[in-house]
Amino acid sequence: MNRRTVNRRTVSLGMTMAFLVLTVAACSEQQQGTATSQIEEKTFTVKPATSSLRVGFLTGQLADLKVVESVDQQTREVVTAPRLRGTLKLKNETSDQTARMISGSLEFLDADGKPIPLAAEREAPRFTFYSYSGDRLDPGMESSQNLDVSFPAAAVNGRRLADIRVKLNYIPDPYRADSATVSVSLAQ
Repeated sequence: MNRRTVNRRTVSLGMTMAFLVLTVAACSEQQQGTATSQIEEKTFTVKPATSSLRVGFLTGQLADLKVVESVDQQTREVVTAPRLRGTLKLKNETSDQTARMISGSLEFLDADGKPIPLAAEREAPRFTFYSYSGDRLDPGMESSQNLDVSFPAAAVNGRRLADIRVKLNYIPDPYRADSATVSVSLAQ
């Protein structure tokens, strides 16, 4: 191989690489240009802002509820299905029972008291209790649970939401505080 052949191959390889780099850059710019459709997050507040509830010996409230969905501004197509977000606050009002919180679910009801169904492919609006202090709610204790669950699109698009049924799964347990006296003495 002489020097001219090597130089031509080097120049040829360099031009090929430059062509590939420009092609990839042009393709990525074109993809970015078509992928810039505007996504708008629509938020619907749930009224009243705070609702009290009682489940067994637990009291609490649903607070800061809102429904959020994402919509493509150009096509008006729903990009992210509606979700209910908010906070469930619970308090153990008893003096003699504790509750081991396991899970919960929500059911959305219309004005006739009938459930508003979710679309077939949507997950059920369920949640699991997690907290830093454990899953036990002792007498007088309070707990707060963030909610982010599926919400029926039919309730956003015309079918009127009237009620939310809160279902809680927990294990009640009698709570007792006992004491014992132990005889001791100091050895001398």
